[in-house]
Amino acid sequence: MKNTSHDIKLNKEIKRKEYNLIRRSSSSSIHEKIKCNIKSTLRMLLKKYHIKGKYIGIYWPLKGEVDIRFIKEISNQKVALPSSCKTKGISYHHWSNNELQFDSNRIPAPAREKAINPNDISILFVPAIAIDQEGYRLGYGGGYFDRLRQKDLWFSIPSFVVISNNCISKTPLPRERWDLPFNGWISEKGLHEIEATK
Repeated sequence: MKNTSHDIKLNKEIKRKEYNLIRRSSSSSIHEKIKCNIKSTLRMLLKKYHIKGKYIGIYWPLKGEVDIRFIKEISNQKVALPSSCKTKGISYHHWSNNELQFDSNRIPAPAREKAINPNDISILFVPAIAIDQEGYRLGYGGGYFDRLRQKDLWFSIPSFVVISNNCISKTPLPRERWDLPFNGWISEKGLHEIEATK
């Protein structure tokens, strides 16, 4: 019998609890190894995907997430942070040295800055609770990245999840029809690229 949307939602909640517990067990040394791997693969990813003058989209870390804000300091590239709005979804804004403000989810964001057009972003790094071998991400349930990446221009941006290896599911994660795969992930074991198809 085919799973209903309600079943999938329940299964996602079960998996969120399971992987949140796993994620909390990740040591700071694992996070440091992931950061090292981001530093070592960033140059290759920039060479492969980046166009001069475009932005790298990163995120403000929440508890349990790998802090990749150092990209702003080391990359010598323009960096964008997301701002989430419960009614309008997610948008990316230039991260200047101006003071950040809380968005609707109480996450610091450069909301005063003008929203960036997807054509002006070359790579996205996104956090996750879990990801499976096919690139399907399990987030917090707000659907922000799902809605964003339903738009072709956003989906076309190479997008990588930053995650510890113990949160990479060997079996497919529950997914809704609107869920879309990412291009891969960076973990303490390095960069893993997959072909994201819509």
